[in-house]
Amino acid sequence: GTGGSFTFGSMPAGLEEPAANKLFPELARSAFELELKLRPGRAPSSTIAVNKHAQFRPHIDSGAGAGQSISLIVALGDFTGGELVVEGEVHD
Repeated sequence: GTGGSFTFGSMPAGLEEPAANKLFPELARSAFELELKLRPGRAPSSTIAVNKHAQFRPHIDSGAGAGQSISLIVALGDFTGGELVVEGEVHD
């Protein structure tokens, strides 16, 4: 199937609230709860991106949501293939 990406969370003043906050409130709440359970000592994220079959060109996260530049990436579901490349190294 086709893929896509959306974001939920809180944005800094002057930026519009993500539409997914209203479309998927239970998913948003569950995702932030999962983050807290996985990394209880980590500062909470201001936003969470949900991607399905998404491909991105190499980039450096800007931390535009609230200046956070450290990512937490969690894969959910049964799948094959796909890879994550961090600083030029493949992580499967």
